[in-house]
Amino acid sequence: MWQWLSNDKTTLSWRSKGLPLLLVALLASGGCASTQMAENANPDDPWEGFNRKVFAFNDVLDRYALKPVAKGYRTITPDPVETGVGNFFSNLGEVRTALNSVLQGKPANAGLATSRFLINSTVGIGGLLDYATLMEITADKEDFGQTLAVWGWDDSRYLVLPFFGPSTLRDTTGLPADIAAYPVTYVEDDTVRISLTALNLIDTRAGLLDQEELIRGDRYRFIRDAYLQSRQFEVRDGELGDDPFASDTFDFDDSDFDDSNFEDSDTGDDDVGGENSAD
Repeated sequence: MWQWLSNDKTTLSWRSKGLPLLLVALLASGGCASTQMAENANPDDPWEGFNRKVFAFNDVLDRYALKPVAKGYRTITPDPVETGVGNFFSNLGEVRTALNSVLQGKPANAGLATSRFLINSTVGIGGLLDYATLMEITADKEDFGQTLAVWGWDDSRYLVLPFFGPSTLRDTTGLPADIAAYPVTYVEDDTVRISLTALNLIDTRAGLLDQEELIRGDRYRFIRDAYLQSRQFEVRDGELGDDPFASDTFDFDDSDFDDSNFEDSDTGDDDVGGENSAD
């Protein structure tokens, strides 16, 4: 549920047989959206009423279950160990980045991600140490949601998923492929796979405890807007768009520099000065 704050972590695989019943209960317990919500509706969030109900459920789950565990994990875990755990899961995510880079036509980024995985998996003792970054080998994180954007699905509606949190219809469509591209999915031992998934979740949440203090005002809208801006930034590979003031095609109109504007201003100043001197 905190994906908007940290995209270095891999997608978490949650499964619940009671999810349909949970969604029915959430929908039945909520009323209609308020008039103010309708007036201030975000065009990227046409399902805000439903999303807020799911957000409220995720928030309660986090407040009474995940967040306390994350605080305990941070308290008892030495910083070097916590860093190593984060490096380990981030290294596994390089596989997904390499695959999506190929699908997006970015061979250079795919090569960097592959190099990072091989270096950190060997010299870095299974990814616990991030030697690739020390060697200045870095790659842009890529996932299937970004791949779908490159393929033409640029704009997408905001959607809050139970357990997973902020997403879009496009990113949700790519979620099964993200899970399939994550190595932990193929661990045959159920105990080991579930333990690794839980550790990844707790470590991710612990890393967001400090950033949570940045939230101001309406928590739902703050997280929604931050997530959408973050995803747009990632889809565009960090490009913020054209700056008209930095573009050679930006033209000023002669009227913008009309001398009469300055003359009127000077005349007004003289009149004021004359009156003051007379006094």
